[in-house]
Amino acid sequence: MPKTHPVRKPYSVRAFFVAIAILALVCGGLFLFFVKGLYLLPDKVCEASVQRDLVIHTLPQARAADEWADHKGSGRDFMFDCRVSTSGHSILSGGVNLRESSKADWVDGYGGSAGTAVVQTSAGRVAGLAQVDADHGVASVYVPCEPKDAREGDGGASGPRALVAEASVTGKSRVSGAALRQALTDFAYQLARHAYALAECKGAGGFPARLPRYGGR
Repeated sequence: MPKTHPVRKPYSVRAFFVAIAILALVCGGLFLFFVKGLYLLPDKVCEASVQRDLVIHTLPQARAADEWADHKGSGRDFMFDCRVSTSGHSILSGGVNLRESSKADWVDGYGGSAGTAVVQTSAGRVAGLAQVDADHGVASVYVPCEPKDAREGDGGASGPRALVAEASVTGKSRVSGAALRQALTDFAYQLARHAYALAECKGAGGFPARLPRYGGR
């Protein structure tokens, strides 16, 4: 009498999709492990002055990220610094200081060297610029500021005073070209708005939500 073999049940559709779902969860978990760093930062970084989304837009994904900010001094000695670094060795950094400078002198300071060009934007008395000679350039924002106590630490300044913010990326960035220049300018602008309050500049800030876009320049 011939032997009979048990009939193998076909692989169920349900089991197939369960396996796929488990695989997706595992892969998703591994993916998040290597890119979660920037997403674990606070909603606002740099003493709650800069939106985290702007940092995520600017820096490449990384397993870990850290942020640091500090301000000190008053009058011409006022300084505010911020840095966001990742395990991938990319750093988005910015600083703001109070200096004696006209808007024209500020612009000349960035476009004076041969072969260097800048794009500019402004809203009222606030102005921004970015160098366009290289992808990894520098962006800066200029905001007139008269300290609340002009005598404190001013060193006898006689010319116009302003908060000047500067931002740059060290290492790789997530965007390049015009997108990077815009991101760096937005970063510097958000730092400058925060520094305006810290430095106790006279009068209302009158800051727009953001500076006008450079466009594709």
